[in-house]
Amino acid sequence: MKKQVVIIGGGAGGLELATRLGRRYGRKGMSVTLVDCNQTHLWKPLLHEVATGSLDAGIDELSYRAQAANNHFRFRIGRLDGLDRANRKVHLAAVTDEDGLEILPQRSLDYDLLVLSIGSVTNDFGTPGAAEHCVFLDSREQAELFRHNLLNAYLRTSADPHPLKIAIVGAGATGVELSAELFNTARELTSYGFEQGDAQQLEVSLVEAGPRILPALPERISAAAHQELEKLGVRVRAATPVREVTAEGLMTASDELIEAHLMVWAAGIKAPAVTRDLDGLEVNARNQLLVNASLQTTQDANIFALGDCAACPMPDGKGTVPPRAQSAHQMASHLHRHIRKILDGQPIPAYRYRDHGSLISLSRFSTVGSLMGNLSGKSLMIEGRLARLVYISLYRMHQMALYGVTKTILVTLVDRINRVIRPRLKLH
Repeated sequence: MKKQVVIIGGGAGGLELATRLGRRYGRKGMSVTLVDCNQTHLWKPLLHEVATGSLDAGIDELSYRAQAANNHFRFRIGRLDGLDRANRKVHLAAVTDEDGLEILPQRSLDYDLLVLSIGSVTNDFGTPGAAEHCVFLDSREQAELFRHNLLNAYLRTSADPHPLKIAIVGAGATGVELSAELFNTARELTSYGFEQGDAQQLEVSLVEAGPRILPALPERISAAAHQELEKLGVRVRAATPVREVTAEGLMTASDELIEAHLMVWAAGIKAPAVTRDLDGLEVNARNQLLVNASLQTTQDANIFALGDCAACPMPDGKGTVPPRAQSAHQMASHLHRHIRKILDGQPIPAYRYRDHGSLISLSRFSTVGSLMGNLSGKSLMIEGRLARLVYISLYRMHQMALYGVTKTILVTLVDRINRVIRPRLKLH
């Protein structure tokens, strides 16, 4: 009988793992099933470009069903709803349409090995008003909602001499890249007849509670990005905790109101709430599943977790593996490499996170970052065109894991043609 491997979550790590397992074992005694609540996959680091209209998600998205058919695994649409560890069953919630009508009933899938790769969502830390007045960028739908609101805001202020004010809470990679991309959008809008599209009519405030932007990255990268953002005109507000969000803007801990027409919350992450009730699996304060060095959950050797939803200890015991795309890629590769031993009940080597560096894209204006990894103590800071090329190559590596080398080259060429022939800024 075929071994049943079920992967919940089609993000970077989950989709790469399903694809590689399907290619290698899908016709050789293993049944691989990928479950996701969406029909298509979009690389999450691209969402800020979708939000500003500089990327058409329809060009870069990937159909899960097509990917499954081409790589010998199965795809099932659904959302994780529960777990029965004793009988090795994972429960999926009913699927409904936009009007709430049920399309598919609740279902259960049997597994021999279960991999949870359900990613993360934005953590608003219970800040009053954040959920009501801010847009989060956790999904394509949310990114497109922000784009819609952004264009409407430009229209509303088209006859107003005052600038359009946008506030972003959280100066991690998403907040920093989004703030720069907004200025690119402002410049593009002028060519589409938006009189207020000029960057001088845009006021972006990037608000960070900590002492500096990009707190998870080396200080020299943070300083370089800070300098570049201020050149663009971004109002960088470090050491400014937000106490409350209102319809008028952000109320800081010092009772200052940062006025804004549009607000984005990009401060912190947590795993989805469903992890707190998965038949006794342990989680931390951020809902992340506790795993050991082999990525097995602490309470069940047949259940693994990878990516943002996993709290995996660092080799030195200091903290956990950072929630980054390269982490998910490495974890997926680790499980793929040792899957046969896992299914045979044999011990596998510990996963060791390797920091290959950090790159931050400031739209078409600049790219800054480091190579070789800040954890090694031997990082090399780069910026400009070289950094931009390396940044783009990270996405191409993700595509190669999904398509292979030849198809990735063809996809890259088609992508370049589309970006030249079609208007780059999506306005509808």
